[in-house]
Amino acid sequence: MISSLTAEKLACARGERKLFEQLSFRVTAGQALAVEGANGAGKTSLLRMLAGFLSPAAGRIVLKIGDAQSDDAEERGRQVGWLGHHDGLKPQLTVREQLTFYAGLYAKPADAAVLDQVGLGRQADLPCRYLSAGQKRRLALARLLVSQRSLWLLDEPFAALDTAGQQLVAQLMARHCGAGGIIIAATHEPLGLSNESLKL
Repeated sequence: MISSLTAEKLACARGERKLFEQLSFRVTAGQALAVEGANGAGKTSLLRMLAGFLSPAAGRIVLKIGDAQSDDAEERGRQVGWLGHHDGLKPQLTVREQLTFYAGLYAKPADAAVLDQVGLGRQADLPCRYLSAGQKRRLALARLLVSQRSLWLLDEPFAALDTAGQQLVAQLMARHCGAGGIIIAATHEPLGLSNESLKL
């Protein structure tokens, strides 16, 4: 289990444009961090940097697991559960088959009960191409749960969800933090948790 994630004087540049610099923060087990800012401020880029998809232009990211510390991006990536803008679904697969695919990707058991947790138990045998935008988002949440990763990086976690779906996300986040997980979320809306806010 991750003890903490620390960002030290991070800078991010896209082409000639510097999105942010000298960005430092620390999140410990059981905490959530809401990253707020205008469109184009670099919220998604920060999440991609934390996941190891992008390299910082300056600074470093340190992950602490137990007493061991590492700034290796690949090692950090193995701890990440990712919820981004893209669904990453194969339209011809059923919801159940898609969950099985995710489970194989993470080398975890394909627990069908996860579909009930996200409200998709009745759609288990429905091909993904027939899912609504909100249902696709719920399936992405199932992928997050099946990953069993302790560091959740969430890009607009409430997007495309109705009120019930947003309440579900809040419940899942609270449960994850309650179990000692860490959440860093780029959001335009309050997470509904006792969290810090980081404005870009």
